[in-house]
Order: sequence, then C-alpha cells, then structure tokens
Amino acid sequence: MTEENKTEEPKTEETGAFVASLRRNNKQIKDDRAAVIAEDAQMTYKREVENLVMAIKRMKRERENMLDLSPENTYSLMLGKNFDGPKFVEIDTKLAVDIRNSEIKLELMQERYTYLFGGA
Repeated sequence: MTEENKTEEPKTEETGAFVASLRRNNKQIKDDRAAVIAEDAQMTYKREVENLVMAIKRMKRERENMLDLSPENTYSLMLGKNFDGPKFVEIDTKLAVDIRNSEIKLELMQERYTYLFGGA
C-alpha cells in the first residue's frame, strides 16, 4: 500500500442540535425534561387561577346587576307583576353560593400555587 491510500480523512467534530441532543448526559436530559414539565404545570395553574378570578368578578357583577330594576326608558316603569320574587331569591342565592365556593377554591389554589412554584 502506498502512503496515499493510508491517509485517513481527518475527523471533524459534528455539530448541530441533533448531535448535541444525542450526546447529552442523563443529568442534562432530566434537567431539560424537568424544566419543560414545571413550566407547563406553572403556566396551566396560573391560567386556572386567573380564569377563576375572572369568573368570580363576573358572578359578582351579575348579582349586582340583578338589583337594577329601573325602567328601560323614561316612559316605562317596572310593574310589580313583572317581578318574580321567588325567582329573584333563587338566582341570588345560587350566585351567592357559587361566589363563595369559587372564593374558597381560589384561596386554596393560590396557597397551593405558592407552595408548588414559590410565588404568586
């Protein structure tokens, strides 16, 4: 064999995301997976808390709007026969219970969020 045939091509360091991903060690893989899982859980939890805060505000507004019994225009009056007292009490009570239950749930979720993710 001649010298020309014996020359090997110099090894080049392969780079790129795919090769780098294959070369990661267990700690790096676990760290990456943990970061993704934690971020997903935190964002989902935070979104649920925000949605609950919005739902509570809407229910409180709805309850307050039930007290608006004024006429729709200056020429009309709300007649007593148009007011359904039992229905009013039923809806008002349901909203009160829903608001209270939601506030309790919100308090628990906020405490748990702080415990799990270290801040509000």
